[in-house]
This record gives sequence, C-alpha cells and structure tokens, in this order.
Amino acid sequence: MSFLELSRAVQFSDPLIAMRGLWWFFPVIATIHLLGLAVVGGAVLLVDLRLLGYGVRSQPAAQLVRDAERWLVGSLAVMLSTGMLLWMCFATKYYYLAFFWVKLAALLLVIAFTFTVRRRVAMDETSVSPLVSKLVAVTSLSLWTTVALGGRWIGFP
Repeated sequence: MSFLELSRAVQFSDPLIAMRGLWWFFPVIATIHLLGLAVVGGAVLLVDLRLLGYGVRSQPAAQLVRDAERWLVGSLAVMLSTGMLLWMCFATKYYYLAFFWVKLAALLLVIAFTFTVRRRVAMDETSVSPLVSKLVAVTSLSLWTTVALGGRWIGFP
C-alpha cells in the first residue's frame, strides 16, 4: 500500500468522516496543536538562547536542558498526536502539498538533531567551542522555524 492509498483510506474511514462532521473538531484539535507549539517554542528557546550566550546565564546549559526537556517531550507528544489527527482529517490534500513534506522532513530532522547533537553540546558546554554552541543553536532554531512555517503554509494551498 502506497502512502497515498493509506492517506485515502484514513481520510475516508468512518471514524474520520464522523469527526469531520463535527464543526468544532478541527478547530479544537488545531488549537491544542498550537498550544503544544508554544510550549515547544519556549523549551527550545530557553536552551538555544543560552547556547547563543543570551537568556538565562545564571544556570549551566546542562541544567536548562534537564529542566526544559520534560516540557519539550510532553509538548512534542501533544503536537505529534494532534498533528496526526489534523493530517488524518485531510490526508489526501496534505499528500499533494509540498509544504507538508517540508514540514515532515524538518520535523524528523529536528527531533533527531535535538535529542542527539544539540543535547550533547548543551550537556557538555564547557568542552565545546562557543562557535560550535552557536552553530548548534542556530541550526536548531532554523529547523524548528521551518517546522512551524511549514505548518502555517499548509493552510495556503
């Protein structure tokens, strides 16, 4: 089964047809998704601004990562689950949108980057050059911005 066939099957399944029939379903799920984005943004900014040399300088970056990570993971779980529901409502439409694929690729990259490279650099900030820390923070912010903008541009087919 191709991804397009899967998209059609999901979108036109009985539960999804019923959900789309509820006028409030999509706006409520989209609102929860955006609230998750706000929390992700805060958790990401807290650490990335610290890696850039701004923000909370009174705590080591490793402590900020530990403090922000539970918020990041929790809100990412909210965003992924609500994002799946949003996709399921209009799966075939999204299949043909380039911005959907850009968002998906950026999301996969930033999740991998955040929990490997960025985490490693922030946890051992003293052994990494300031230039590397800044490059990691800019990469992280760029990828998260691409995810957010990709999601916004999905609304403009």
